[in-house]
Amino acid sequence: MGFLHERWTRLVMASSSAWILLSTPGSVQPQSVKTHEDARQVLVLEKVVVKNGTVSGEVINRSPRLVRAVQLFIRYTWLWDAETKPGKQDPSSSFYYTLREEIKPGARIPFMFEPSSPLARNGGGRYETSVSVAGFTEVIPQGS
Repeated sequence: MGFLHERWTRLVMASSSAWILLSTPGSVQPQSVKTHEDARQVLVLEKVVVKNGTVSGEVINRSPRLVRAVQLFIRYTWLWDAETKPGKQDPSSSFYYTLREEIKPGARIPFMFEPSSPLARNGGGRYETSVSVAGFTEVIPQGS
């Protein structure tokens, strides 16, 4: 009985502490998670160009709020010329690239990404490069 009572007391104390922290005025607001479709309503990529592995383009903020910490997912997928007989090593790679700038509502900013080491130049195929928005922070003023 003592062991169960002690565990029950700890559980009640932990739950009470969590409730107090969550109900404190001025506590941090929860984050919302957006779907890919929702994210496309906020941020758009335009003028994306890939040249010798360097990816550049523009990120446009369509929302009425400031956006920061925009994270892009850049994927270099290797496509073999002979898909039925691929090589031994797949040189595909992917990177997350975070923009340092904040983007004001309706504004656009340029970006440019170059891999830290050159992409492997294997024969027998080519790279297909894709860029997408992986994440961002939309700044919502208090009281909104």
